[in-house]
Amino acid sequence: MKEVDLRLNLIIRKIVGISIMLAIAAMHAFRIGQCLNGKLYIYYYSFASDLVLPFGAYFMLSMIEIQIRFLRNWIVKALIVFSVMTFSEIMQFYGIYFFGETFDILDILMFGMGVLIAVLIDKQIFERFIPHWKYARENR
Repeated sequence: MKEVDLRLNLIIRKIVGISIMLAIAAMHAFRIGQCLNGKLYIYYYSFASDLVLPFGAYFMLSMIEIQIRFLRNWIVKALIVFSVMTFSEIMQFYGIYFFGETFDILDILMFGMGVLIAVLIDKQIFERFIPHWKYARENR
């Protein structure tokens, strides 16, 4: 029975993670910010990616947390994502273009918000409403 639960957990995590990444890719590919005007347009192009990319990265790590045991703790996933994103922003400050070109301290705030939203959705929504989502955390 546990083998079936594990397979379902892996399949569900892959479906959720890939769906989130496809939604983020579609958001960028279809340039939905073009539909906005004024300050909304500026805010969207300044901060939308800084919010959704850490969100997606958190769920990419969630896809592999069964195979990589230390990723099962949400704090570890959140710290990894926030650290990598913040490191890339700090490199921009020093003129090293790593996932971007311009340093903005508000980007780091948006990274934190993106990770926080991902954690809240993981813990408060997915764990409650998606069957088999909690398998790895219950059976360490």
